[in-house]
Amino acid sequence: MTSTQNPDVVAPTAATATTPAASVRPAAPVAPAASVAPPSIHVRALLTWLAIFPLVTIGLTLIAPFAEAWPPVVRALVLTLVVVPTAVYLVMPFLLKVRGGLHGRRAARRG
Repeated sequence: MTSTQNPDVVAPTAATATTPAASVRPAAPVAPAASVAPPSIHVRALLTWLAIFPLVTIGLTLIAPFAEAWPPVVRALVLTLVVVPTAVYLVMPFLLKVRGGLHGRRAARRG
């Protein structure tokens, strides 16, 4: 009976095979990424407002025709269910990226 037929014999796999120590290479040093200081609380407030205000305005305009009879709490619920994720996952990352680019240009001009 060969090892392929014997269920008690386990052939080495890539996960269980060992590599000789001579073939292991240390990781190449990685240069630290250029870090951009996080925006101040005032800049974050401005960016949040820039994200939220247009989304709320557009959202209210779009739901107004069919949500006129809805109670205000339901209107607010529906609006925020759309506006908050859109702002958090789409608009804010874009605004932070734009802010980082502008901040980087300003630092390059100074430096």
